[in-house]
Amino acid sequence: MGFKRAMRIRQIQLVRPTAFAFFFAALMLMSALAVAQDQATPAQNSREREGFLATVSRWFREQTATVNSSFEDARKKVDGFNSAAGNAAKTTVEGAKDAAGAIARIPSARAVSGHEKCQLAANGAPDCVSAANIMCKAKGFESGKSVDMTTADVCPAKVYMSGRSTGPECTTETFVSRAFCQ
Repeated sequence: MGFKRAMRIRQIQLVRPTAFAFFFAALMLMSALAVAQDQATPAQNSREREGFLATVSRWFREQTATVNSSFEDARKKVDGFNSAAGNAAKTTVEGAKDAAGAIARIPSARAVSGHEKCQLAANGAPDCVSAANIMCKAKGFESGKSVDMTTADVCPAKVYMSGRSTGPECTTETFVSRAFCQ
């Protein structure tokens, strides 16, 4: 007997127990499946008994429900986008109206020069808004906004006579020197 033939016989002898084990395992699996089919629930049995048309009809119902759900989600997203676009358009229109109103007022607006003292507000800060309005009303306009302000340290004469330039008696005053009037 040749070496090749001896090896082939040895391989066949090794394969036989393995093949038998697979065959036995497949047989056991098939018998377990047969028992499981016998013990199936009534719902599974009724599904198995329903015909081809009933199965196709059920499949179409499921697909229709899936498509309807997708369309509903898409509709909600489009509604949200429409709402956001509408709000943006309203904001843009309001901004354009404000800008047009400001431009319309420009021909009647002028920068004026003057010297109006800013009164102190309740918090101790100078109130230059009212000073700009007073300056513009004196020139015949309705209102104004301060453009340029000047500050000065105002001291009594006795401070300067004593050789000092500052002291506790001195105050800082703010004046509007130019305003944009409308």
